[in-house]
Amino acid sequence: MFIAQKALHRRTFLRGLSTAIALPFLDAMCPALKAAPRAPKRLGFVYFPNGMITKSWIPTTEGVGFEFTPTLAPLEPYKNQLVVIGNLARAGTTIGDHAVAAAGWLTGVYAKKTEAEDVLAGPTIDQLIAKHTGQETVFPSLELATEDFTGYIGGCTPGFSCTYMNTLCWTSPTTPVPMEINPRVAFERMFGRAGSSAQRQEHQNEDGSILDSVSQEASHLRTELGPRDRARLGDYLDHIREIEQRIARRQTQVDSVEVNMDTPQGIPESFEEHVALMFELQTVAYQSDLTRVVTFMMSREASQRTYPQIQVDEPHHTISHHGNDPVKMAMNAKINLYHMKQFAKFVEKLRTTSDGDGSLLDHSLIFYGAGMGDGNQHATDPLPLVAVGGLAGQGHRHILHKPKTPVANLWLGVADKFGVNIDHLGNSDGVISL
Repeated sequence: MFIAQKALHRRTFLRGLSTAIALPFLDAMCPALKAAPRAPKRLGFVYFPNGMITKSWIPTTEGVGFEFTPTLAPLEPYKNQLVVIGNLARAGTTIGDHAVAAAGWLTGVYAKKTEAEDVLAGPTIDQLIAKHTGQETVFPSLELATEDFTGYIGGCTPGFSCTYMNTLCWTSPTTPVPMEINPRVAFERMFGRAGSSAQRQEHQNEDGSILDSVSQEASHLRTELGPRDRARLGDYLDHIREIEQRIARRQTQVDSVEVNMDTPQGIPESFEEHVALMFELQTVAYQSDLTRVVTFMMSREASQRTYPQIQVDEPHHTISHHGNDPVKMAMNAKINLYHMKQFAKFVEKLRTTSDGDGSLLDHSLIFYGAGMGDGNQHATDPLPLVAVGGLAGQGHRHILHKPKTPVANLWLGVADKFGVNIDHLGNSDGVISL
């Protein structure tokens, strides 16, 4: 046991040249011989586009002990901390389809129809909660994605601004939050090396590794920690090193070939690797308490991404309009399952990462879902939605609410769980508690 007159402060950093690395939750951060404080609550929202194949997603039974469907199957190992929430709906109609699906998921509103700059949606639940929890962290929230179309102007779907599809997050009805797609930029934002692309490249050439710059201070800290804290610190720094090395390998690949000047550096060509890196960054952000709220858009609405790695060569958006063709429906279901498998890897990482008296998963509430039901119809309901983590309440449940219950009702319940009092959100007409 670590025993000292003074505990290690929760906001202790390892500092190097132009670098500061937050530490994970350690026993030494508790007052000597006193009970450890509760680990902070973490909140996450993971979004996938273009709706779902209903019969492959929605369980056929309600209540505790439901049978997992093919799309949900990758999450079965975590059933004791998993809740499937059914019959929720977003605001509006199918008009505006993909734009309003993304803009309405966390706002509960039907976005204003415009192709100009006078966009109007609503504050999102992640940002409202982040204003409260973010007072204790370096970053109130992180917003991540894998596709960026911010260079587009006008309408990305008939009559609706591209802005609605480029982000899930809004701090106010007129203020969208940009989402970062480059893992290198996200990493540097979290651990230092701010500045322009040229400045970051200069820093990279000068002192390649962030961890190397704090190695002396880390070695000194280890001598003051107990065995469990030393092991926890070692695992945490190894995790950061792994991310750093993966990004560096990608950078080497970029530097070895001629690329378009507008191509962001550090973005893997492989979708699976890109998603994995973003999930790794989220894990470290939670682990170091840099933030407690993360929103991640795995792919953008109306995404034309193909998935040859699972033998789906037609664009996702195209086959989501399957017209009830069994072949196209099967391909769409394969994409739904593929996305779910990537999410399940993230859940496993949270489960195996220690955090206080448990794991990150024990102290988290992570939602995985979409703003569209049946993509073939641009359906506003039922939305696919799963809650995972120790904060989800009793596990292995399939909860069915009355048809077309506003998803905003659930977000109000989530806010309450995080100690944030919000009376109304979008089209909410009640409160759902998990």
